[in-house]
Amino acid sequence: MFTLTERLTISAGATETFATIDLGSYVDVGDRQALQVHSVDYVFQGQSAASDITTDLGAGRECNVQVTDLNRGGLVFANDRALVSSGRLNCDSQQGLQMDSDLYPDNYGKGSDDGRFVVNDALYITGLATALANPVNVTVRVNASIVTLSNKDFMAIAIQSTAADN
Repeated sequence: MFTLTERLTISAGATETFATIDLGSYVDVGDRQALQVHSVDYVFQGQSAASDITTDLGAGRECNVQVTDLNRGGLVFANDRALVSSGRLNCDSQQGLQMDSDLYPDNYGKGSDDGRFVVNDALYITGLATALANPVNVTVRVNASIVTLSNKDFMAIAIQSTAADN
């Protein structure tokens, strides 16, 4: 297992911000290799690594982040097959913080050691804050491994992904 990371800087409230994790060197169609996502973690930080997130986000605001395996061009509903994981940080009116991972990729597997298989060449990250006092940084940490699938499994995932693209 290894970890892929990408940082997304959300600098404007009510405006979606995008980033990409390139998977081109991990997914190989000819060898039926896929990326198996075991978990996705979100690290929310303020304008700098040392700043206070409650001050930068601001009281009574929230920040949403999603990882998808297709580029939807924005946040998606939870029933979208492209959704790999999502997280949220809420800052209440007293500047108390609450963080949720709404969807965790191991929900897709058959057992505790399974995960979400990705055969596309990128993971897409979308972030949105309701409003901001200062920019907010979100680091997305994807714990994954490379797996070789059977012909049948690889084709099923590829067809499902293509169908979800429409």
